[in-house]
Amino acid sequence: MSAADVRPTITAAIITLDEERNLQALLPRLDWVDEVLVIDGGSSDATRAVARRYGCRVVERRFDSFARQRNHAISRASCDWILSLDADETPSPRLVTEIIEHIRSHRCDAYRLPIRSTILGKPLRRSGTQDDRPVRLFRAGSARWVGDVHERLEVNGRVGTLRNWLMHGTQATLDVFLCKMNRYTTLEARSRVAAGLPPGRFDPWLFPPREIFRRLIYKQGILDGPAGWKFCLLSGLYEWVLADRHRRYWQNIQHERFQ
Repeated sequence: MSAADVRPTITAAIITLDEERNLQALLPRLDWVDEVLVIDGGSSDATRAVARRYGCRVVERRFDSFARQRNHAISRASCDWILSLDADETPSPRLVTEIIEHIRSHRCDAYRLPIRSTILGKPLRRSGTQDDRPVRLFRAGSARWVGDVHERLEVNGRVGTLRNWLMHGTQATLDVFLCKMNRYTTLEARSRVAAGLPPGRFDPWLFPPREIFRRLIYKQGILDGPAGWKFCLLSGLYEWVLADRHRRYWQNIQHERFQ
């Protein structure tokens, strides 16, 4: 067998926090990778038990930020390439084939993966994440995550883009959306305050309508139907909650500073 016929090994790296249900759907579809590594941030459900049942390597690490969790996964991965996934994301069969073809070619050090979303139980082709192409596949040692909340991958090397997509089944219900909104806005507001970024006086009145317009009109989310309209409005609510929390946390810090 020639060197070109040997496929580089792949670690699927997943960070989790109470992802029992999503893992049960995802893990059976990762039988093509060489290692599944789960970094668990302190789940209270059966996340770790489900992961171990499917043969995953489970590492427990108290959650502090998304970037640090993902970088810990990089440090613990044992394969040539790393595929970074959320528990509610699944590679399509065509993406699997494309990944295997490209990592054999040695043309790039990392790849962007298109995302197709199902949000609130409906596929959203305009108002969702259809324009997102985050870097998720990369050669071990070539990249590092930065950013506390909306983390991104910094790559030292050439980055390509694959044609096929990750299927993203996120925020299946309104309750799930509101729980995620509460968690993410808290993390992001605290991150802004920690970075010394003061809130704008008109943020709660400017950012929500801007986000609704961006998704509903500019991205043509109005064509997604009632589910899309709901998601656009909820995205505006997210921006309002974030701006309000940023303001309140900033005021608390200022109050404590001058006591």
